[in-house]
Amino acid sequence: MGVLGPQKYITTNPYSATTAAITPDKRAEMVAQSIAAAKAKGMTAAGYLQDNVGFQSMMNSKGLFAYNTDTGVDFSLTVRTPDGTGSGYVSRGFNDVSKLDTASVSNIAVNKATGSANAKALEPGKYTVILEPAAVAVMLENLFYGMDARSADEGRSFLSKPGGGNKIGQKLVDERVTIYSDPAHPELPTSPWAGDGQALNKVTWIDKGVVKQIPVSRYWAQQKKIAPVPFPNTAIMQGGTQSLEDLIKGTQKGILVTRLWYIRSVDPQTLLLTGLTRDGTFYIENGKIKHAVKNFRFNESPIIMLNNLEAIGKSERTVSGESSNNYLLPPLKIRDFTFSSLSDAV
Repeated sequence: MGVLGPQKYITTNPYSATTAAITPDKRAEMVAQSIAAAKAKGMTAAGYLQDNVGFQSMMNSKGLFAYNTDTGVDFSLTVRTPDGTGSGYVSRGFNDVSKLDTASVSNIAVNKATGSANAKALEPGKYTVILEPAAVAVMLENLFYGMDARSADEGRSFLSKPGGGNKIGQKLVDERVTIYSDPAHPELPTSPWAGDGQALNKVTWIDKGVVKQIPVSRYWAQQKKIAPVPFPNTAIMQGGTQSLEDLIKGTQKGILVTRLWYIRSVDPQTLLLTGLTRDGTFYIENGKIKHAVKNFRFNESPIIMLNNLEAIGKSERTVSGESSNNYLLPPLKIRDFTFSSLSDAV
């Protein structure tokens, strides 16, 4: 494919002067607050605090010129009990560092570690689960990054239609699910251009459960004689009004999952994934967390998961533990989530 000519970009604001001005003293102060939260409970803590400021630019002989400045701060913390039986985790990512309170979020990991010590084993099987946003992220990003028109049209995708073609216009998941991207979203601003320089705008990919659009590469658009649709820089799932605590209160029996990791594909055409829970898995009974449970291996597809949706919480900015990408995602309450075996790891 030839290089692009001039593009028209929308205005986005992923740059924060406050983040750009972070000093080594500021970083040390933020980390000290995190360590203090763990020490106060006799815990061991390890983590990262990273910040960046920079620009990206692209220009070519056909007159394309793209320029974008951005900042970011990423924080993650793992806390362990002295005997090693309890583990808690928290992560946050922002463009503006003033939105990050390391002392407050560190207490989340500390409380997870305390609560997850001496976990009890439950039989594997199908359970109602509440996935916290970090757990939702690693499931749904496999859906996001699996959306591609060529693989769908060629029959290699969960978006392939039997007999040929793709599932644009078809209902894929629960009607409460709307997924879109918007580089100018105030809570998740990104560059207004894709990696090849194509302009990015707000696009709804799934609207009330129906597939509305699929990314189309410039090559595949040329082959199909349609307009290209660039892949977005991030994704957003429209949330509800309930907090995580509200979802727990409304659950008679279920399992709260803090985090999923070590995700691997089992079947691309159904998007079946396998992986493990970690850093705080808890049994819920009568609307309250009763005790910690040992971790599980799961086998589940985000497509099936989004068809077994019981409730959607409020969307919040979250970080994937697998890719470090930032998203706006809600906690989700899912029925019949499949846990296939136990895991001894904490």
